[in-house]
Amino acid sequence: MDTRELHTTCTIVPPYLLVRLAKLDDPRFAQAAAAARASLLRDSQIRQLRGGAHPFPYSGARTLPARTPGESDRTISDAGGQERLPGRRVRAEGQPAGTDPATNEAYDGLGATQNLFWTQFGRDSIDGNGLPMDATVHYGKQYDNAFWDGERMVFGDGDGQVFTRFTISPSVIGHELTHGVTQFTANLTYQGQSGALNESISDVFGALVEQHVKNQSTADASWLIGEGLFTDQVEGVALRSMKAPGTAYNDDVLGKDPQPDTMAGYVETEDDNGGVHLNSGIPNRAFYLVADALGGNAWETPGHIWYETLTGGALASTSDFVAFAAATADTAARLYGNGGAAHDAVMRAWATVGVVAAIPSPLPQQPAPPPPPSRPGVPRPPE
Repeated sequence: MDTRELHTTCTIVPPYLLVRLAKLDDPRFAQAAAAARASLLRDSQIRQLRGGAHPFPYSGARTLPARTPGESDRTISDAGGQERLPGRRVRAEGQPAGTDPATNEAYDGLGATQNLFWTQFGRDSIDGNGLPMDATVHYGKQYDNAFWDGERMVFGDGDGQVFTRFTISPSVIGHELTHGVTQFTANLTYQGQSGALNESISDVFGALVEQHVKNQSTADASWLIGEGLFTDQVEGVALRSMKAPGTAYNDDVLGKDPQPDTMAGYVETEDDNGGVHLNSGIPNRAFYLVADALGGNAWETPGHIWYETLTGGALASTSDFVAFAAATADTAARLYGNGGAAHDAVMRAWATVGVVAAIPSPLPQQPAPPPPPSRPGVPRPPE
């Protein structure tokens, strides 16, 4: 089955943020309010698409040249402020940078995402089989969002008052492309807890893309998703904080970041596909706690645990937080030893955020299994 038939378009900006902006009656932010209303309308139309359909038809198919596994195959197109995809092709793989920042940032961000997944996890592009990575910049007029539509990345330029261009953050690009990885693997249903896991996994690997390209350790990283998206008129640093959900912004215009950091604050709602952008803060913090406990680079042991869980076949499309916690614990035990430091960090993290009731007693120490066979471009996980 073509996974695109089951795909729901995923946007980086939560709808509740745009709804708040759309209701503004402050003349100072009239431009932002109008842009938010237009963006909500466009997002609503996009979310209704199924089976690879698009509001304006385009052919994404092209003859694929012979390539070496792991090599990037990027194409950037420019929509020129229109809402027609893909737009005019402005940069292909291997071509030099031009003068447009959005084009260059999109090209670099796609490459950084490919590099992380190939060098650390042995995954050749989004589908694991070298799928070309396509992106369109300058989509719509003052469009306040970015999204993965099942085939390509699409970036708006922002309204200029609250949001700047959406290519500015590597974590946003990594986040959206990871929706594609999830689409081709666990295909987590974009509703309720499975949808919040879908969002959280994209935040995890979006953060790892940024950390990897900047060579940041767990301690050095900001753990922010969408850092730099807000203009200087906003009291906020990013869309979300994985380290401290609920603290990314606190602004008269945007309000306060509503993400909970534990199950005690879990939000029951029918909005936002059942709170997928809200409740993702809970598994986000769990991943950060694992990385913090283990130290070093988060794309190593913690990243391997989350990646192998996502791609290993243990998840159902409707998996909830408890199922995902159990799957990550099983993966940690399999890769790094039952009762070892990684396994213990995973179990403690899920207990801290309230997904499991209490920190379990350490399991009897078992000999660690041999590491998985090495794959091209992938270091073995630390023993």
